[in-house]
Amino acid sequence: MSRSSDAAREQKRRMLLYALLDIVLINLSIVISICLWYGGTIPGLPGGQGVNISAEVWQWYSYAALFATPVCLIIYGVFRFYSNLWKYATIDDVYKIIVADTLIFAFVWLFSRYVLVNVINGFELPKRLILVAWITDIVFFLFSRSGYRLIKRTFINIEHSFSRKGGLKRVLIVGAGYAGYNVVRSIINGEKGYEDRIAVIVADDDYTKNNTNIMGVRVTYDTANIPRLAQEYEIDEIIVAIPSATNVQVKRIMDLCSSTDCTLKMIPPLSDISDGGYQILRDVNITDLLFRDEVKIDVKSISDYIKDKTVLVTGGGGSIGSELCRQIAAFEPKLLIIFDVYENNAYELYSELRSKYGDTLDMVVRIGSVRDINCIERVFEEYHPQVIFHAAAHKHVPLMEYVPAEAVKNNVFGTLNVVKCADKYKSERFVLLSTDKAVNPTNVMGATKRITELIIQEYANHSDTKFVAVRFGNVLGSNGSVIPLFRKQIKTGGPVTVTHKDMTRFFMTIPEACRLVLQAVGLGQNGRIFVLDMGEPVKIDELARNLIKLSGFIPDKDIKIEYTGLRPGEKLYEELIMDEEKDSVQVAYNNKIFVAKPVQMDYDEFNRQLDRLYKAAFDSPESIRGIIKEIVPNFHPEGE
Repeated sequence: MSRSSDAAREQKRRMLLYALLDIVLINLSIVISICLWYGGTIPGLPGGQGVNISAEVWQWYSYAALFATPVCLIIYGVFRFYSNLWKYATIDDVYKIIVADTLIFAFVWLFSRYVLVNVINGFELPKRLILVAWITDIVFFLFSRSGYRLIKRTFINIEHSFSRKGGLKRVLIVGAGYAGYNVVRSIINGEKGYEDRIAVIVADDDYTKNNTNIMGVRVTYDTANIPRLAQEYEIDEIIVAIPSATNVQVKRIMDLCSSTDCTLKMIPPLSDISDGGYQILRDVNITDLLFRDEVKIDVKSISDYIKDKTVLVTGGGGSIGSELCRQIAAFEPKLLIIFDVYENNAYELYSELRSKYGDTLDMVVRIGSVRDINCIERVFEEYHPQVIFHAAAHKHVPLMEYVPAEAVKNNVFGTLNVVKCADKYKSERFVLLSTDKAVNPTNVMGATKRITELIIQEYANHSDTKFVAVRFGNVLGSNGSVIPLFRKQIKTGGPVTVTHKDMTRFFMTIPEACRLVLQAVGLGQNGRIFVLDMGEPVKIDELARNLIKLSGFIPDKDIKIEYTGLRPGEKLYEELIMDEEKDSVQVAYNNKIFVAKPVQMDYDEFNRQLDRLYKAAFDSPESIRGIIKEIVPNFHPEGE
């Protein structure tokens, strides 16, 4: 209560000060216009030509001033000039000032023309004198409200020149809380990692902090002004210091920051901060710009099917598989089996999990290929996995166009090997990780993933094991994705190659995708394809430009962007639902997971087609595309 009353008293004092100032200025503007018009002198001053200004003029002024003063206060009040925040005045406010002063001096002229002419024996002041007074008062008013900004700008320019000569980065800090305070303190104290910076200004969305300061650095209100502040204060770097902000709040601020040419840094979220404290500073990455609300999962439903169970992750050393293993480990499985063809990735993940969980996590690594049925059989025979996450696959679209037989061997029949073993050894659940490229595929990789979805559907029709597929789009930072490629190209000075200016893709972060995969499996439906909500599609061109900005460069100036054209099998945009699935799609969980019913199919014919495809993969690769087309009628290879 006391804080609000103090604010009210402060506002009243400010309004009274402005009103007194306006009374002085409108009178002064009339006096100056009279002096200018009649020779620039005032009667009685030493050396002045007092005869130039007659007594009638000063008599006119005395009456006009008495009239103009209340009129001025009333009109300025109507235009709400006494409650306006002149710190953020715009060109619209200038227009209002001109209109208000025009009305004031129009009334003054009317008063002079029709009232004072009779009072002062027919004396009438020249209209152009009132015009001079109008211009003068506008100038005075503008300077009284915003002149400090001009003066401050002069000092800022002087400060700029000194900081530039010192080679210091000029920093805008977003967030005036404890983390923001620590950033300012670290910069001022020249702590490690901050020694080449100067704290210029702090922006915050808490209005009560407006015009306060942190160790002498001014805090200003509203992060929406970040682009203007960056330009006005010649900012080189923006540090976002709001570790407690939600993903949506961070995304909004990051969008504002990325519209500038500044390098971006941030204090990581509270969940990512260890004992090192708030001084940790990291680069902003592209996932920060694509943040959505954090996916909330039903921990109990996931724990029910993982806790104390033997879980197998094929492709467990890959980017998706390894994150699945990390999240599965937190649900206390009886045994975690990391299966991968590439030993280095599997070993690194094993070492990471062993370091984190010690002996509390029972896990093994098995090296082998899903294409080797005997290898898969031995794993199932030895460990009898109850839950299988099948992430092993060839996924590089252009490469698989050149070797379609390898895509078929690994993706289709590697999946079939694991599916057969899951059925034979009566596993409880089998989860296929599919892709949006399986929808109306234009490439072999996508078509093979669609065939694996059909395999899941078939086995779900007669097996005791629950089979499901989870379909999602591109995963940020996964092996072979565009992000690592763009970063490498930026590091070498460009150019950054984008296939097409209008190409779009769905993106998720790896942890987000894995959480939704785990959640989808816990929904308990059999033979279904779960589709993850990927948000809005992102333009690859926009992605590349943001990455260039985040790296401290200006697109098309420091780093060139080249458009190379679509590669074999690529589409301009991806889809998540097939036409024949659209009528059956239903929300399965929290508007984040959707489920599509199986399409009608002839399973006997499907198995015959699989036999033909298997023979073609080993004996006649040239016929593979034709057989795939028979299995997946909506497969439309490039040029067809």
